[in-house]
Amino acid sequence: MTALLRASGDRLAALAEPVRAWLPDSAGSETALDVFARAAWSGIAEPGDVVAGIARRALGPAVALRLAAESVESRGRAGGGTGLATALRASEASDDLGRLSVGSALARWAPRLDLARIEASLRAAATLDVRLTVPGDPGWPPALAELGDHGPAALWLRGAGALPAPPEAVAVVGARAATSYGEQVAADLASGLSDRGLTVVSGGAYGIDGMAHRAALASEAPTVAVMAGGPDRFYPAGHDDLLRRVVGTGLLVAESPCGTSPARWRFLQRNRIIACLTGATVVVEAGRRSGSLNTAGHAQVLGRPVGAVPGPVSSPSSAGCHALIRSGLATCVTSVDDVVELVGPASLGDDRTAAPDAGDDPHRLRVHDALSPRAERSTDEVAAASGLGTAAVRSILAEMEVEGLVTHGAAGWRRAGRSRG
Repeated sequence: MTALLRASGDRLAALAEPVRAWLPDSAGSETALDVFARAAWSGIAEPGDVVAGIARRALGPAVALRLAAESVESRGRAGGGTGLATALRASEASDDLGRLSVGSALARWAPRLDLARIEASLRAAATLDVRLTVPGDPGWPPALAELGDHGPAALWLRGAGALPAPPEAVAVVGARAATSYGEQVAADLASGLSDRGLTVVSGGAYGIDGMAHRAALASEAPTVAVMAGGPDRFYPAGHDDLLRRVVGTGLLVAESPCGTSPARWRFLQRNRIIACLTGATVVVEAGRRSGSLNTAGHAQVLGRPVGAVPGPVSSPSSAGCHALIRSGLATCVTSVDDVVELVGPASLGDDRTAAPDAGDDPHRLRVHDALSPRAERSTDEVAAASGLGTAAVRSILAEMEVEGLVTHGAAGWRRAGRSRG
């Protein structure tokens, strides 16, 4: 391992090149050695490992990795095993270590400081067209800096989509054992958010997460699923088909490399990424001990707004939501408009298609709201969604087309201007 880290930049670039080929030649501010080191760190240290974060920040990813490897290799020899600890104590980050034990960290990392393991994860990623992105790359979310030393070393991206900016994304999360009420609310919110050009982000799990992803896909909008394991592991297995559809039009995001299995503690760490990548978190349904409350907690720490959907007062599945609302930690949300208000007007961007003036015929407002900026809908579909007759809808659509508010394509009508594709 240490011999490799002393190898030429060309050798290391060759190892990482297949998962970096998506970038322009001049993109990225880190050296090939640092990029390789970040890929390695993503599998060596568990998500959120603060000692690894301090080491990367204080010494640089490559130097920190080399010293960690040397320290592990020299343990057991007289005076060995202290290289990384000595370097950190001598750095400006020494005060940040506090009572954190570098020795314990090295013990955690030692079984994974294995070159064959790292190369295998890179080969698997290249085979699956998984992309590696690191700080300094175009599209790297600046918001992740808010996680400080608990932030990810790198992200592994699988799919056709791109990471949205937080003001353009909303986390929709909730119970795995969701009720039909919760699933219906999740579908309505995700569909409405997608129609307004916002990206739905969730964790790909059963229940609320899965319904949120399905509704976004049905609206022909991209959606982002953040995984608790590697990007090669579609989890849960029952969502294999759903997650493949997410990859087809949206994005699968993982903090850990290929070969990493989902585990209970990784789900809790995964939640901080969901909260950080979005402008607001909405908990649709959650029991008192639901993992969704953990996502809400991360959002609160990051200063992101949190919304909670009320449910039947007798439903244990909504007890966590009611507790969030009662404590003042979350805003009660009952509609898409409430969620958009949480995120703020900036989420709609400058390319927003204005709704008809409030003084206009209310039938025009109903037709406008029945349309999507992405998916084309037939006149009959718009009529069914708006509750108006087909002839009336056809007449209103013709007027709105002249005004530039709607466009007509091969499959039907859609709102003009705001497709983010």
